[in-house]
This record gives sequence, structure tokens and C-alpha cells, in this order.
Amino acid sequence: MGAAIGQSLPVAVGVLVSPLPIVAVVLMLVSDRARANALAFVVAWFLAVLVLVGVVALLTGSATSDDDGPAAWTGWLKIVLGVLLLLVSVRQWRGRPRGDAEPPAPRWMSAIEQFTPVRSAGLAVLLGTVNPKNLLLVVSGGAAIAAAAPDDTSATLVAALVFAVVASAGVVTPVVIYFAMGDRAAAVLDELKTWMIHNNAAIMAVLLLVIGAKMLGDGISVL
Repeated sequence: MGAAIGQSLPVAVGVLVSPLPIVAVVLMLVSDRARANALAFVVAWFLAVLVLVGVVALLTGSATSDDDGPAAWTGWLKIVLGVLLLLVSVRQWRGRPRGDAEPPAPRWMSAIEQFTPVRSAGLAVLLGTVNPKNLLLVVSGGAAIAAAAPDDTSATLVAALVFAVVASAGVVTPVVIYFAMGDRAAAVLDELKTWMIHNNAAIMAVLLLVIGAKMLGDGISVL
């Protein structure tokens, strides 16, 4: 169990600091339905990440080699995921804004003011498990859990739960700031939103580079 948690924890941290989901929560917290929308987003995010990482871990962990170690194909899976993460990292870095230039904001940001809790939950699922960057990270986390705990269902489920909790800390943080700071939270959250939007590409490029290199190395070690 400890090995599964340890192997997947760096990937969970990568999901944790993904800027756009945090920005989405911040925008919800300054909307008319702040509490309902933000809480719906956080709960849906946690459940979506938990289900995806758990399913990937259980499916990929069901096949083991003759000596009860990770199957060779799990090594190849990690290599493929690592290469994809590295490619996305390069694309993110090349697309980062230069100097004081502001990156274009996604269309959904301007519509959040009119969101309902149901739409907020739907956005959480999209950003957490459908968005290509986060999808790669969560699948990589599931593959890491499976390789460390093959055929150990209880360890896999606990590791998936820990992964989802850590991966959700980023979107929970603005909510904690909102409730803890009261009226003072608006200025803090606005600064956080501005900084994360401007540095989104650079943050993701570095994270994907580090995690992609780790996945690539882990895959090679399996082979």
C-alpha cells in the first residue's frame, strides 16, 4: 500500500496545482451562487478523479507477470504516458505568453457567473478527467498505483482514495480561503486568479516535464 501511494503521490501533486480548475473555483466564489457552485465543483472534482484513477488502477493492475511483478506491458504503458506528457509539456512551454502579454481566457470563464451547481459539477468533471492534460496525469497516477500494487485490490483502492484527496487539495484551497477570510478573501482570490491565469502554461509545462520524465524512467525500470 505504501509503495502504491508513494509512486502515485508526485502525480497527484501535479493534478493538485493545475491552475485552470483552481481559477474556476475562484470565479465561482465571486459569483452570485458562490457557495453552492464552488462546493458542487469540489465534490464532483473529487469523485471524478477518484473514479477515474481507481478504474485505471484496477484494470491495469489485474495483469501480472509470472513472478508476480508488474507485467511488461505496464512498463510500456508508462513509457507511452511519459512521452505524451513530455510532448504536451513542450507544447505548453512554446505556447506560454511572453512578457506582459495576457493569454486568451477559455470561453467557459465568462459564463461562470450564470452557472448552476449542476453545470459547476459538469465543469469539474470536464476539467478533471476530460481535459487532455489532467486526463494524462490521472491515468498516469492510476498506472503508477497499478504497477506498485498489482492484484492487491485493497491497497489499490486506498491509494486511489489518497490520490483523489491530494489531487483535490488545490480546488479546496480557495474555498478554505473564502470561508476563513470572509470579506478579505476577495482581494486574495483575485490576485491568485490573475497570477494563475498568466502563468498557467509555464506551470503546466514544468509539471508535465517532471512527471513525464518520472513516468518514462519508471517504465524503463519495469522493462
